[in-house]
Amino acid sequence: MKIKRILAMFLAAFMVASLAACGGQPAAPSSPASTPEASAPGSTPEPAPAAGGSITLWTYPIGNWGQEAEVKKLTDAFTAETGIEVKVEYLAYADGDDKVNAAITGGNAPDLVMEGPERLVANWGVNGHMVDLKDMLDDTDKKEIQESVLASCTAPDGAVYEYPLVMTAHCMAVNLDAFKEAGADQYLNLETRTWTTDDFLKAVDALYAKYGQTVGAVYCAGQGGDQGTRVLINNLYGGTFTDAAHTKYTWDDPKNIQALQKLKEINGIDFDASLAGGDEIAKFYQGILKMAFCWNIAQQKNPNSANGPEGQTQTGEEIAFMSFPSQDGTAKLNGGIWGFGIFDNGDATRIENAKKFIKYMADSAHTVEAVKTANYFPVRSTAEGTDLSGIWADDKTMNDYQILMPFLGDYYQVTKGWAGARTAWWNMLQDVGEGQDIATVVAAGVAEANAAAAG
Repeated sequence: MKIKRILAMFLAAFMVASLAACGGQPAAPSSPASTPEASAPGSTPEPAPAAGGSITLWTYPIGNWGQEAEVKKLTDAFTAETGIEVKVEYLAYADGDDKVNAAITGGNAPDLVMEGPERLVANWGVNGHMVDLKDMLDDTDKKEIQESVLASCTAPDGAVYEYPLVMTAHCMAVNLDAFKEAGADQYLNLETRTWTTDDFLKAVDALYAKYGQTVGAVYCAGQGGDQGTRVLINNLYGGTFTDAAHTKYTWDDPKNIQALQKLKEINGIDFDASLAGGDEIAKFYQGILKMAFCWNIAQQKNPNSANGPEGQTQTGEEIAFMSFPSQDGTAKLNGGIWGFGIFDNGDATRIENAKKFIKYMADSAHTVEAVKTANYFPVRSTAEGTDLSGIWADDKTMNDYQILMPFLGDYYQVTKGWAGARTAWWNMLQDVGEGQDIATVVAAGVAEANAAAAG
């Protein structure tokens, strides 16, 4: 435990408070860029004209925004319309935060970055590296963008550090054929995609009786995909991860301890320190695991990005996406929000060109293509007169998946000290898996998280 705590502190410091790994000393903010002249209330200011030029975009693998061929179609069209060249670098979650943080420290941050509020707002934004984008949002934009999404993109001081594009709900998945063979499909409500905690536990028992092996893994090799383990544990008996105001971590809630104890004792569920989220998906996709806790629409459309058949395992078994189990069957799901932020590199022209890019992708007739490239769901109803409500009308899987959207819960990923909390979380799960006293290691883990939040 002590060795892992020291390692966690080192990693958090090294990765400079990223939301996939945040903590440590941020680089000093660059000098502020000049601010465009204020516009009349209720109007969206037009960026200053730019005769060509170039900007850089670094993007995490958000659907096909991680695929060069797909992104090039968008950027080529943008360049043809504006004359602004876009140079793109494609980041991986494994080391993307390191690259961005190193670029910030070295004064070479990109103009644009595409990711979520946990990085753009709660990390790089509040640490002084991002441009406030609230001047891009007029009253119409504020009505069109989902209120909870816009709130998540806004810092406590009112600055908007992310202009959102897409969102989704994270969920879990089951091998439906395996469930049917074990007689466990009776515990699934495939019309609502929900189930209760009691039905989940009965299903695990039935699967274990049939297969005699681990059917679901509480993966904890690192932070990758940790939203799955958090939501599983929080929902089983109604526990919380943070307080409502996002000021402290609360996973020492007795209801979470109850969930951990149940998962540790039941046959068929294993705390596996050799797996992170992507590894769990691979084992599920191979048919080894019968359920996956790290899942969303991207996996449902293309399991594990392995170019396999949509909605099937490698051996052709049907995959059914499901909400997480809860006592009443109404889980609170963790959501994903992705959009664009602009690094304040002190160059007013590049900032205005970056704003043109955001406007083009996130609030124009071109938003349909930008959203579809992400393979997620639009955060707004309309983009400059273009109706986005039926964007997936021709895709049954995407339309079906929208049934989960009402279950989206609190976006607590913006809580201070997030990176340190994530490290403390997976270390805690490892300790539980090793057989240490659950209440003791939970108390130690949440204390570390709250120390990170206070730091």
